[in-house]
Amino acid sequence: MSSVRETAKRQYARALNSAAEQAANLKTPREGWIATMRKALGMSAPELAKRLGVTKPAIYQAERKERDGGVTLKHMERLAEALGGKFVYAIVPDGQIEDVLREQARTKAEAVVRRASSHMALEKQSLTSAQMRDEIDRLAEELLRERPSDFWEAS
Repeated sequence: MSSVRETAKRQYARALNSAAEQAANLKTPREGWIATMRKALGMSAPELAKRLGVTKPAIYQAERKERDGGVTLKHMERLAEALGGKFVYAIVPDGQIEDVLREQARTKAEAVVRRASSHMALEKQSLTSAQMRDEIDRLAEELLRERPSDFWEAS
């Protein structure tokens, strides 16, 4: 059963890594996607408003809300359709899925090792910084392999 689960995780990771690579090249235009698409089509705000069945000020408001981060996903879908396009929404990793996992494992490992090291220091058995780095690396690799149930909990 776990091999099926692991295969599914790898498939999800491949899909997200691919999307992240594509998204890395995608930059939001300064004017926003609505205004950029509308202007690329040579469509005026009143023409888009008519296609959507809204007022001209509603189009300018949507463009402003998009730039400010306040437009809804549903509204973006409607606008994209009226512009003859499609709205694409994604959550992608910053880098690769493996990077996100590795960062979490390292953060968790650092917290565990630092906590243990402070207890050891009280007993005059503290680790050197090289030993701490080695132990953090070792524990991070172990956490990545085993992924305990508290993997995503703050340490």
